[in-house]
Amino acid sequence: MLSLIAGIIFIAFTVFSLLPSCPLNWGMDVLAFLRGSLPVIAALIGLICLFIGAADIKDKKEAAKEEKEARERESKEEKKD
Repeated sequence: MLSLIAGIIFIAFTVFSLLPSCPLNWGMDVLAFLRGSLPVIAALIGLICLFIGAADIKDKKEAAKEEKEARERESKEEKKD
């Protein structure tokens, strides 16, 4: 509950600080920061996507290997019967 209240307070402060009619008027500063940090954020998102994609490929290969082993075990059991 406390984190929910804190979240609402921070969002309200953010809106208050970005509005041009309020005393802080940080809107242009925030836009400049976002423009400057956009390439870094894009690079981080790209790295995360690469890691997720590599893990997905690894999981698919492992699942195919396990499925193949299960089929081989079943065929061996059928031959014994």
